[in-house]
Amino acid sequence: MLVELTAEAIVELFREDVRARKELAELLISEPEIRLAIINAVLRDVATRGDLERLRESFERLRESLESRFERVATKGDIEALRSEFRREIDSLAREIDRLYKLVMVSVLGILISVVTTILVRILLPP
Repeated sequence: MLVELTAEAIVELFREDVRARKELAELLISEPEIRLAIINAVLRDVATRGDLERLRESFERLRESLESRFERVATKGDIEALRSEFRREIDSLAREIDRLYKLVMVSVLGILISVVTTILVRILLPP
């Protein structure tokens, strides 16, 4: 009887036999060229110092960017100071409007007195 051995069948046999799988791993690791190939393959997935330094630099740039953005954001104290200044400006404008109102009223009163005086003079003093 001829049994056809495919790669899939071999993989399945190793999957089922833990001891054989360990022996195969030991055999592969004991070969310098295979061990070097495995190490190189693993090293491609390992972060190097350069990778970590680039990551650190990226984080530093991000931190600086965030700090500069937060410097432009007003704090609660800044907002309170602006509110106080705004209120002072409003109070100043209210006083100015009140002063102008009084000036207009005095002017209207002066005009009214002038008109009334003119009318009374014409009525009371005949020509």
